[in-house]
Order: sequence, then structure tokens, then C-alpha cells
Amino acid sequence: MPRLFTALSILLLSTAASMQSCTLESQECIDAKAKVAQLESQRKDWASLATYREANAQLPLPTKDHTRVVFLGDSITARWADHGFGNFFSGKPYINRGIGGQHTPQILLRFRPDVIALKPRVVVILAGTNDIAFANIQDVSDITNPNTFEAIADNLISMAELARVNDILVVLASLLPVSDYEKEKDGKQRIRTVHRPPAQIKALNEWIKGYAARSGHTYLDYHSAMIDEKGFLRDELSDDGLHPNDNGYAVMAPLAEQAIATAQKSKKEDQNRSKRRATTTMKENVMGMIHKRGAPLFFTDGRT
Repeated sequence: MPRLFTALSILLLSTAASMQSCTLESQECIDAKAKVAQLESQRKDWASLATYREANAQLPLPTKDHTRVVFLGDSITARWADHGFGNFFSGKPYINRGIGGQHTPQILLRFRPDVIALKPRVVVILAGTNDIAFANIQDVSDITNPNTFEAIADNLISMAELARVNDILVVLASLLPVSDYEKEKDGKQRIRTVHRPPAQIKALNEWIKGYAARSGHTYLDYHSAMIDEKGFLRDELSDDGLHPNDNGYAVMAPLAEQAIATAQKSKKEDQNRSKRRATTTMKENVMGMIHKRGAPLFFTDGRT
């Protein structure tokens, strides 16, 4: 976390410096000013707690009949709002709480106001791709360092544990694949796999899947449905090699719905098993007490 904040401060200073050489009318200057404003906002509110503060305050508590679901994550979740999030889940009390560019420690800090306070029945967590990118930008080998990998895992575990103690079902989503198919505005190939190596995405996904299974959470596998034979994000599912387009979100939506349904079904099955165990234990206790006291056993048909 300190490294990320330091990098943010350095980026803010360098961007501000670049403004000194641009003319007031140039697009470069306009873009630089917008970037400085964004970075300054992040410096003051690192986890962007204010982003959804007003929307959260205006949101009524869910009724017993509503299955409120919060989708929590980074830009892949946030951009879903621009690609028909409400249309994909029409009539359902599903809430998007994604913020572009966020890392897992930032998302963890938002968990109480943007998830717990909203009283959802289910939370769908998709996070970690920006952590991988940041680690590789800072140090190519850093993501292989157990400390870095464990930091991502610890943040995801903390979110899941916070959800569980607040009676919120957890759906942990896999990271999406990336691709090198797309091009920059200048025609150069846009290389996504340098900062988000497929092998590292795969490794984190395997850990998420295993943790979900061990902890009784639901695993949502976007990755397998969106990867091509080269190990890249399928070309027709993204326009920039990282974020889904309309086609990409169309693949993700039914998978999310299925995972949400699975989480709720598992909860009901666990409740039924608990009830059966409680009933069996109660009967065994009663029978044991009767036998211990030497009383005859009476049946409803008069037999003893």
C-alpha cells in the first residue's frame, strides 16, 4: 500500500510538471489537467470512498423478497454500467459498485460502505488484475514474490470473511484473460500480456477457485468461457484487450446469474442439513433421557 501511494504521488508531480509546457488550448493540456484532477482526488481519497457515498445513502434497505446483489470490483465491473448492466439484469435489485483502476486493498477498504451497509444477500467480487499489472510495472518478478501474491490473497480472504460474518453469500470471480490483438491510436500493437502475464492470471485464478472450494464460497469462472486457443481474451469479446465489450458482458451475465443461484442454493441446502442434524440430535437426546430413566417407550398406536 505505501508503494502504491508513493507511485501515485510521483505520477501526480510528473503530470503536473508536464502541464507547464503545454498551451492552454491544446488537447494535451486539457488531458493533463483532467489527469491531475483525477490523481489529486485519489490522493485525498485513496480508496474513493466518496464515489458511491451519496448513492448508498439514498438506497433503501432491501425487502425480504428481494435478492439484492452487489457486484464489487474495478473497471471491468464499473464499465458494465456502460454496457447494459441494468438490461442484463432487468428488474433485479443488482447494484454495481465497481471503480476503475482499483487494487484489492482499495476495494477492501470500500467493503463496509459499498457492500455491508447495503445489506445484500450476495456479493460478487472481481478483483486482482490491477494488482498484477502494478506489480509487473514496478518489478517484473514481483508478482512471483510470495509477499505480493499473499497480499492479493489476503485482501480477497478479508472481503470474504467480512461478508460471511455479516451473513452475505460470497461469489468469487476469476480474473478475465487479456489479449494482444488490439492496436493503439497510432496503429502500434497494444501489448497487454507484459503487465498481465497469462500464467500469473491463471495462477491467481487457481488459488481463488481452491479457496472458494475450501471455504464454502461459490467460484465464478469467467476465464474459461472467454479464453481462446492461444490463451488470449477472445478478440470478439473486447475492443482493447482488457475490458469486455457488449459481447463480452453478454457472456459474463448468464455466468454471474448461475453463480448467484448456486450460492443461494448451497445456502438453502446447508440450512436444511443443519435442521436435519438438529432434529436428529434432539430425538437422540430425548431417547437417551428416556432410556437412562428406565421409562417405557410409548408409540402413537399404543405399543410399548
